[in-house]
Amino acid sequence: MAPNPRPEEPQDTPDTYVGLEAAGAERLARERGWSAVRSLPPGAIITMEYRSGRLNFEVTGGRVTRCWKG
Repeated sequence: MAPNPRPEEPQDTPDTYVGLEAAGAERLARERGWSAVRSLPPGAIITMEYRSGRLNFEVTGGRVTRCWKG
């Protein structure tokens, strides 16, 4: 059988990261099993492809203000 090209996503709720300090939120996300964590400034231009196993943080003033999968 061929390996699964998409990593499994942790059973985690992105809203739990909102309000956390960015570095601590990233550590927590990796501990919970996210294979990639991306911190972005507000209004960053990003591609819209969905990547399973990735968690995105929008960070303002060192704190997570928005969080979403993919």
